[in-house]
Amino acid sequence: MQRYSRFYRPAVFLLILLLAISGCGAGDSGGSSLTLLNVSYDPTREFYSELNSAFAAELEATTGRPVTIEMSHGGSGSQARAVLTGLRADVVTLALAYDIDVLADAGFLPADWQTRLPNNSSPYTSTIVFLVREGNPKGILDWSDLIRPGVEVITANPKTSGGARWGYLAAWGSVLHQELGDFALLHDPAAAARVAAAQEKARTFLAELLQHVPVLDPAARGATNTFVQNGIGDVLIAWENEALLALTEVGEGSFDIVVPPLSILAEPPVAWLDRNTGRNNTGEVARAYLEFLFTEEAQALAAQHHFRPRSTAALAAVPPENFPELQLFTIDEAFGGWRAAQAEHFGDGGTFDQIYGQSR
Repeated sequence: MQRYSRFYRPAVFLLILLLAISGCGAGDSGGSSLTLLNVSYDPTREFYSELNSAFAAELEATTGRPVTIEMSHGGSGSQARAVLTGLRADVVTLALAYDIDVLADAGFLPADWQTRLPNNSSPYTSTIVFLVREGNPKGILDWSDLIRPGVEVITANPKTSGGARWGYLAAWGSVLHQELGDFALLHDPAAAARVAAAQEKARTFLAELLQHVPVLDPAARGATNTFVQNGIGDVLIAWENEALLALTEVGEGSFDIVVPPLSILAEPPVAWLDRNTGRNNTGEVARAYLEFLFTEEAQALAAQHHFRPRSTAALAAVPPENFPELQLFTIDEAFGGWRAAQAEHFGDGGTFDQIYGQSR
């Protein structure tokens, strides 16, 4: 996996903070407290709880200004729609770029928002793995095992959950790779017939997979709770960080993590919303808050909360078994980017709607 080394040095970040206090903050009046609202997706709760404390301590120590960071969590798609309908977020930290593109299309931020921060505005990465019962009694090792008779699969609803969309596309891509061997063939006119056959096999696989799903929770954390707390299902299609968190909270010995040989590179992005920060007078602090995510301190926190950090130093500090090597493909390689994937698979009347209706 490619790693990047562009991070904000402490001196640069402190300068940003000092500039941030000059006339910003909701209800700004001298030494009054600043308030930011971060609208995020479900599996980031624990990470941002700690990250927010670190940022607030840095800001107050440097500038003397206290900051309160309020959080809203839910399915990534649902969160984007909440902002569209009036939830006044200063920043969004969502599961996939398309959900922020929707806000850009509505004028909340520029269309080129991904160029404003390093790594396409994604401070960390993740992938999709399987969480299974202790001892893996159903012998689940790869995507094809999910549709064996008697296997009950838990996942969230890809219409509302970003994590579920990543999982759905990881499953689809696994079939394409098995049939084609090389995603480059997707763009080869000479391979059109072969590609069409592979796409049809992927469609059939996903339709059958959905028949093994007893309930679609609206968000990734809800799906985790269904599997872990309610004891439903044989396997959870999960964010890697959610699976590792389940082991940490419940304890090893209750569940096992199965890493499939091939999965998708998930790059959850972040952005400040110019329309709202302009109204709230929080623009500089909102930007500094998101730039803090790319500092070594925040990268180390991301790793501790089971997200794959961009920083090679933060990654090196984590036991290698936490982030095992696997083959990863990108949304661009297999689907032509998020806008194309969203239109084809998750838009109203798209492939998911068609095959989910058939599976009920």
